[in-house]
Amino acid sequence: MSARVGVVTFPGSLDDGDAVRAVRLAGAEAVRLWHAEPRLHQVDAVILPGGFSYGDYLRCGAIARFAPVMELITMAARDGLPVLGICNGFQILCEAHLLPGALTRNQHLHFRNRDQRVRIESATTAWTNAYDEGQELLLPVKNGEGCYVADRATLDELEAEGRIVARYTGGNPNGSQRDIAAIRNEAGNVVGIMPHPEHAVAELTGPSTDGLGFFTSLLKHLTGVAR
Repeated sequence: MSARVGVVTFPGSLDDGDAVRAVRLAGAEAVRLWHAEPRLHQVDAVILPGGFSYGDYLRCGAIARFAPVMELITMAARDGLPVLGICNGFQILCEAHLLPGALTRNQHLHFRNRDQRVRIESATTAWTNAYDEGQELLLPVKNGEGCYVADRATLDELEAEGRIVARYTGGNPNGSQRDIAAIRNEAGNVVGIMPHPEHAVAELTGPSTDGLGFFTSLLKHLTGVAR
């Protein structure tokens, strides 16, 4: 039986269909999860996709974190359920306090849409074990509030504990502190990333296929063959 990966759709989600496609290309079964339905349908992992959930009112992700489905996801994540938050999903994870820090307005105050190189810093998470540490990927970024910020103590803790999953290379597209593009929780099952791996899974539609490893990493993690 193939792994079941839930993809949440919030009002304003844009990339849920792309996440579903990436899950299927990796060889798993994609399960659509509706924001207002407090059921996870026995999924083995969850993806919070990119977009503008609830129109980004108040703050990006601030309303989505109170969606009925998020209560179950938050509890399950704390019990070890693998969760990947992409772009707006990263913002939701921070608002839900599953990850520390916050995503704020890009320092240059412009929406940034470009192909961006990132370097994998941690290859031991549920979502990055298919990569090598130091490996560079080419992934799209598209955000207006992608600047990762945290207090110095939190940043130092992330550094010391190896919880920075990826950093921007070849230029920082949004001013994120310490060039942070992705982080994880202590257990490594929850990862938030601002670039879009789901848009880099097929040569026809992406700048590369470098993002597919996030989804194949999950399958390795779930089958117990991850490093």
